[in-house]
Amino acid sequence: MPNILYVIMDDVGIDQMESFGYGGDTPPSMPNITAIARKGVRFRNTWSMPECSNGRASFFAGRYPFRTNIYQAIGANDLANSQLTEYDVTVPKLLKNANYESAMFGKFHLAGPDNNQAGYNTPAQLGWDYFYGWIGGLPGSLDSTAGGVAASGTYKCGFVPSSTATSGACYYANNSCAPMSQTSPRQDAAGLQCLDSGGIFVANQSCGTPPSGLNFNEQNAYYVSPLLIIENGLEPYQVPLTDPRARGYRTRIEADAAIKWINGKKDSAKPWMATVSFSSAHTPWQQPPKKLIPVGDRAGADLLDCTNSNDGRVIQNQMTEGLDSEFGRILIETGLATRNANGTLNYDPKASNTVIVIVGDNGTLGNAVKLPFNAQEAKGTAYQTGVWDPLIVAGPMVVSPDREVDHMVNMVDLFQFFGELAGLDAHALVPRTIDSVGLLPYLTEADQPSLRTINFTQGGYNIQANGGRNAPCVFSASSCSQVPISKSVCQDNGGVWWGSGYTDSTVIANGGVGYTSCYAVNQAKYIAGGNSMTAPAPNAQVKINPEKSTAIRNTKYKLIQNYTQTFAPGTTAPNSVVSYELYEVNQATPLPKLDDPSLAIPTPYSVDILAVYNDLYAKLQSLLASEPYCPGDGNNDGVVNAQDLSNWQKIYRYATSSNIWSSVYNFMVSGVWSGVTSTTDEQTIRQNLGTTCPKTYSIY
Repeated sequence: MPNILYVIMDDVGIDQMESFGYGGDTPPSMPNITAIARKGVRFRNTWSMPECSNGRASFFAGRYPFRTNIYQAIGANDLANSQLTEYDVTVPKLLKNANYESAMFGKFHLAGPDNNQAGYNTPAQLGWDYFYGWIGGLPGSLDSTAGGVAASGTYKCGFVPSSTATSGACYYANNSCAPMSQTSPRQDAAGLQCLDSGGIFVANQSCGTPPSGLNFNEQNAYYVSPLLIIENGLEPYQVPLTDPRARGYRTRIEADAAIKWINGKKDSAKPWMATVSFSSAHTPWQQPPKKLIPVGDRAGADLLDCTNSNDGRVIQNQMTEGLDSEFGRILIETGLATRNANGTLNYDPKASNTVIVIVGDNGTLGNAVKLPFNAQEAKGTAYQTGVWDPLIVAGPMVVSPDREVDHMVNMVDLFQFFGELAGLDAHALVPRTIDSVGLLPYLTEADQPSLRTINFTQGGYNIQANGGRNAPCVFSASSCSQVPISKSVCQDNGGVWWGSGYTDSTVIANGGVGYTSCYAVNQAKYIAGGNSMTAPAPNAQVKINPEKSTAIRNTKYKLIQNYTQTFAPGTTAPNSVVSYELYEVNQATPLPKLDDPSLAIPTPYSVDILAVYNDLYAKLQSLLASEPYCPGDGNNDGVVNAQDLSNWQKIYRYATSSNIWSSVYNFMVSGVWSGVTSTTDEQTIRQNLGTTCPKTYSIY
């Protein structure tokens, strides 16, 4: 059985990938990933889900969002009902049937720590033997004080740039100090050198008594992060921000940990799977060390403004390039590849018993999208730019390498593929519906026909207590979204937060209470504008992005279903609008047919097109109805029985003692989840004892 190196790129859609024929005029340089692509298979028609957590849950559990209830990025307010749980069969649990050891490095974002009885131990609960990374989905915000040396807002990228100082003193949490200087514009700024080494930079000073105000307990995007380590059988260890292990460039930390673990398995009799879940190139944008980016891009890189969208696009390129550099280093330092004399990667897929899989978790963030893809319909939507992702597979079983597969693939198929590599039948081993089809036949047969007749993607709201939702975030003063999970995430992505703490008195500050929906934003703007729908800014209405977005396609056509709550004058409740858009799409290079709203096939449809629409519509509705709610079945094994009562009792006792009430044994009542695992849920189980939940089947 082969070892598996699984590499996840964060927010890197297919629009970024020159190796797939895209990338626009300024694609990020990714020579190492391209080298693997040229020795393997490039799947050119792969869909993921619109956001981080539902994309990751799809490939780690092999199930669509309506089966896991994970519809968007998991945030602090999302209940355990919208997280993977101990009852899910994940990839590492599946592979244990073939004696695999599994480790993950980097971003987790599948469950916990909030509203989850496992807390920070969720990676172990979901089957990973070793975890070294970050359980939450996002790096912290940029520390514009650069460690307390300046007022908030001074240093927009979290470090002292070369325009301020080229030398100074670098202080560390252990009270040591080292001089730091920049002697060439191709070197990092002295302030970034210090930050990358774990310190706080004081400009234009020599080492001496540390000045007051240095703050080693503030997160700083990619350079100071709350690292979590879980070793097999041990309690999770939360590394304090003062610890050197939590300080330094995050992408390098992820690579270092993977290298150490993989090299430690060389004498093991067990096969292994190492998931390197890179945090890059997720916002907040922040410059990587210059040695990780092409030489020609190094001069002036530290002077870019991380809060400016034009500079941000350049920084995201550099972050993606840094990811590629560290990926290459993993291959070299684990012996999976060597360097040619000219520095290029020398990779022979038959030289080791290791399969390499590289994916993006969802589409690119709008501000960084490459033409001709649509920045307005990107990450967070079911449009092509939001869900069309790269998938590369290389390994000893690949026949006719350096080829492309144009057949439809979904990220849920990776779940079955990892099982195939281990000689396991995923459908037989998982006691619930999975949506995967095989991938291995595409690798071993160059002319393998398509295994799918449709593809599917879905995004929406996660489950929060009492019907709650993420608060609204307004981008560029023109569009409103409830995708960002918090105020800091909204602001890190260039938005204006309208949730709790909103204080813009030009509209309605409402005492800082804020607003709960994009509908309420437009309602407030309407009232502030004197009930005029044509009121001048800032009271002009904003476009409301779809709250729920689902899509299905066949080989030629794609149907999108959007659900939006809009505001209409004279009403006191949101107007729920469900719309359908039909497109012709393809994977042509360099100009694919995309699903830009202006290109929707107009109605009334011709007879032939109406038949396509009706077929896709019927399949979409059938698929969405294929996971009926089964109250009382908390472990999702298809039956409500004594085991559910036992599980509820265990969770209830724990919840009572620890005050952690959210669990999958909190059931929906009157359309909402209370967020409290209580005796009401026990009654639900007892009322449904003996119920067998309908066995559902997926559509391929």
